[in-house]
Amino acid sequence: MATAAATTPDVYVPTIPLGEILPWAIFGGLLLLLAIYFVGAEQGATAVFKGMYVHEFVHDGRHLLGFPCH
Repeated sequence: MATAAATTPDVYVPTIPLGEILPWAIFGGLLLLLAIYFVGAEQGATAVFKGMYVHEFVHDGRHLLGFPCH
């Protein structure tokens, strides 16, 4: 019975340079901050949009995340 010698394959693990990740990380962070603003602070004196449309749209999300609104 012939047995083949166990060989380990050469595994190439690619590296991603920070310069390629950084713009996407900044973009994602800005989107996250914008979402937190609209869910957490878009009402009253800090409102960007007139009326209660944004507040009513994110109302359940506010309660789910623990933001008081009324």
